[in-house]
Amino acid sequence: MKKNDSVTSSFVKEKVLREEIQRRKTFGIISHPDAGKTTLTEKFLLFGGAIQEAGAVKSNKIKKTAASDFMELERQRGISISTSVLSFEYKGNKINILDTPGHKDFAEDTFRTLTAVDSVIVVIDVAKGVEEQTERLVEVCRMRKIPILVFINKLDREGKYVFDLLDEIEQKLGLRITSLSWPIGMGNDFQGVYNLWEQSLLLFSGQKKQKIEKGLELKNLHEKILDKSIGSKSAELLRQELEIVREVYPEFHRGAYMKGDLQPVFFGSALNNFGIRELLDVFMEIAPGPSSKESEQRLIAPDEKSFSGFVFKIHANMDPRHRDRIAFVKIASGVFRRNTPYLHVRLGRKFKYASPSAFFADKKQIIQESFSGDIVGLHDTGNFKIGDTLTEGEALRFKGIPSFSPEHFRYINNADPMKTKQLEKGIHQLMEEGVAQLFSMDYNQRKIIGTVGALQYEVIQYRLENEYGARCTYETLPVYKACWVEVDDEKHPDFQEFKRVKQRFIAHDKENQMVFLADSVFSIQMMKEKYPLIKLRFTSEKITA
Repeated sequence: MKKNDSVTSSFVKEKVLREEIQRRKTFGIISHPDAGKTTLTEKFLLFGGAIQEAGAVKSNKIKKTAASDFMELERQRGISISTSVLSFEYKGNKINILDTPGHKDFAEDTFRTLTAVDSVIVVIDVAKGVEEQTERLVEVCRMRKIPILVFINKLDREGKYVFDLLDEIEQKLGLRITSLSWPIGMGNDFQGVYNLWEQSLLLFSGQKKQKIEKGLELKNLHEKILDKSIGSKSAELLRQELEIVREVYPEFHRGAYMKGDLQPVFFGSALNNFGIRELLDVFMEIAPGPSSKESEQRLIAPDEKSFSGFVFKIHANMDPRHRDRIAFVKIASGVFRRNTPYLHVRLGRKFKYASPSAFFADKKQIIQESFSGDIVGLHDTGNFKIGDTLTEGEALRFKGIPSFSPEHFRYINNADPMKTKQLEKGIHQLMEEGVAQLFSMDYNQRKIIGTVGALQYEVIQYRLENEYGARCTYETLPVYKACWVEVDDEKHPDFQEFKRVKQRFIAHDKENQMVFLADSVFSIQMMKEKYPLIKLRFTSEKITA
């Protein structure tokens, strides 16, 4: 009897685990700045009941800040600087959104975040079309076969001709798209959207087009009610355009979408809350749940019983009053439970976590357990680095946590010698977050900060002063690329000569890996020709062992 009870209990636990995993959707929202990414995020939260009012609403008398932009500098600048993690329930699904920075200077944070999502929504401004930063982000998604859904935003404003824009998306982003909704007009003539997925008509109503009529089921586009609803001229144009859509674009197949081979497109206006519920409903139906994750040892399935997860982001001082440091962990398999000892693989030690948190922007709530697909925040006293793995005992190391060669380099100087300790602590913690990379010159031990974008220096300076009470100044350094050095035989005479000749250009990163700071493409080419046994890497993964 006891054996049967044990078998039944085990079966129930497995069933609960499968059900919890299946109802989770973890995705990122990516775009170029000002395409409406954060506004879209907040409208999702509104539908999920997570907030009562969108922070992106602006008027002459009111200027609220977006709920997901919690850092003071983000409020001042009006841009997203750091990835925000937001969780809420919607129609029986547990939704985890990662709202990423759109600005190119913070791209590295976004690239790392893409390791923690199972799908993405790409937001495109109908007037601006495909922009440079969007191209870079989508390229990373395509390389990783991440399922992509495209949302064309701001249809209530004048923009590019729809078919031209779709051609641009295909050509510049290298996507194979199919439209699951279609706009009726644009700008002042924007009347609504026809939902091809549900075969229904969604219309604006009211003088200022701020109200939305419920979807009108319309499987036959030749019904007279279409002419009555949007006018004969608009109805005929819609029929013609949808005929072209059916002929030119492939039919939607979820399998192709899940493999990253087909990308559905939706239209709407995030600011006016138009087409957002329809987008969210279809997304919940077609988007993948937690996916398998590649480790150096083996492929990890999300429904495995044993817990495993990896750190993809670290953020210090989310609450400046408490000087806390949070490590964001994507759960790759099993269940994470509060106050349960887990193996920190790199350190080879077990730790318990008394207050694991789920996030809504800067607000956090202590949770008892989290399932595969979830993002959990762990209070960190300095034990974590980006790329670290937690397990129930297996020595796993996950792949794909990228570190890119910086594009800007500056010496950092202490502007207040009385605050040396504060400056050192601040630099150490900010670099552990991954906001930039720290290098120490071998010949004079001076510290160099390398960033993907110049705006990061302003962020670092601001955070050092406001969060650590330290001040710094910078000196520009004429470096073209940071190249990680690999050599099989460190005692080889050529390697010893390289270190002697290039000593003024050699540094070590915070993982103590050797880096060659090249001042030009020419010097890299000369280096390769003169020292063929030395390999240079321009992109590395965080080494955690």
